[in-house]
Amino acid sequence: MPQAAQPQEPGPTQPTHLRITALIVASAMFMDGVDSTVLATALPTMARSFHADPLHMNVALTSYLLSLAVFIPVSGKVADRFGSRSVFRAALALFTLGSILCAQSDSLIFLVVSRIIQGIGGAMMVPVGRLVLLRSVTKAELVRTMSWLMVPAAAGPILGPPVGGFIVTYLSWPWIFYINVPVGLIGMVLASFYIEELKVPNPPKFDAIGFLLTGTALACLIFGLELGSRGVGSGTLALALITIGSIAALLYWRHSRAQSEPILDFRLMRTQTFRVSVFAGTLSRIAVGAVPFLLPMMLQVGFGASAARSGAITFAGSVGSLLMRLCTTRVLREIGFRNTLIWVGLLSTCILATSATFRPWWPVWAMFAVLIFGGFVQSLQFMAYNTIAYADVPNSQMSAATSFYTTFQQLSLTLGIGVSAAALAGSIAINGHPQPQPMDFSIAFLLVATIAAFAPIVSITLDRNAGAELTGQRRRG
Repeated sequence: MPQAAQPQEPGPTQPTHLRITALIVASAMFMDGVDSTVLATALPTMARSFHADPLHMNVALTSYLLSLAVFIPVSGKVADRFGSRSVFRAALALFTLGSILCAQSDSLIFLVVSRIIQGIGGAMMVPVGRLVLLRSVTKAELVRTMSWLMVPAAAGPILGPPVGGFIVTYLSWPWIFYINVPVGLIGMVLASFYIEELKVPNPPKFDAIGFLLTGTALACLIFGLELGSRGVGSGTLALALITIGSIAALLYWRHSRAQSEPILDFRLMRTQTFRVSVFAGTLSRIAVGAVPFLLPMMLQVGFGASAARSGAITFAGSVGSLLMRLCTTRVLREIGFRNTLIWVGLLSTCILATSATFRPWWPVWAMFAVLIFGGFVQSLQFMAYNTIAYADVPNSQMSAATSFYTTFQQLSLTLGIGVSAAALAGSIAINGHPQPQPMDFSIAFLLVATIAAFAPIVSITLDRNAGAELTGQRRRG
């Protein structure tokens, strides 16, 4: 198979140009993050509008996840072939078109098809947007650039439920999709001026078999986990999908070993910084992916809080994320990536465990303080993961790395929902509760905190000087 010519290493970027590019990509990631959670709040209202069973409305959520699962792995290859600016702009257009179609939906089938279109745009938009930045900055600019990305990326899923609740209460459900339209249109215009067109001349032949196997594996795994976590459909169906997905994953692994340019390149795991970020980051994301599912449900079902009050409390995590950006570079420069991932990871685990002690009699300010600190710590932790992952990846492998990393991000976040939902259901069944009690949520929080506790152990294997050139940290002997 012919080897493709590789993009050149990026040169220095003007700060203003870099900041605008980062904000364009961040806005796309924010849209995707909000859209992944905002719909859940509106589903009961939409079910009444469509005259559909509310339980059947979950297919609107899973259809979006399925699109992400199938198309995220090929996003880097598509960007290499057709150009990063063209693909990113087309992804924004597709996501915007899908949003308009979702808002115009008059039936569940129409909505599902529209969500699939929107998901294809989202699958290309996020990893290609990250690839645009990684190919536009030098190693020394990487930390500063990632700090611009992390705030909207972390805030999007947290803001989704309260934004959805506000829109459904005071406007109407189509507006949860219409709000994407101006952001998408402005992003397309700005991308035309500020994002450089980067492509690989003479790209290798597209691996159709690999695409089929990865799409089957990820779609079945994510759909199976989603069914199991939400209690939709039979347990036999969920188990069958997970089994099929696992078999397809094994077949793909065998197939990829004979490919020079596989869809998901597991040879990237030979790079220590990338490997540690994937393994430790997956453990942490399983825990953090459970929070948007557990926390609002605990506040509303377990504590009896209103949707508005619940949204106001969960918003605290976004406040912490915003504060994190003020000191990210200094923290990483002073203590390094390895110490950050170890000690901040332990601190994040303790905060998750503290959330298990929340009770209705806790004052709101106390819960708010814990969640603000948690948002700060977790944003710093994931900023470190997302930056160190690409520290030693050559520019020629950036597209493969972004596709690989984003795929495992999506899978681990979905797994977090499944694990926490299973823990919650198991506690309810064992204790014989007719509905979830605060103690049931505590058990679920403690389980995901236990999973997160293994991430700092994995991070110990990271070299103490890893990423030193990214922050200007003095190398340690």
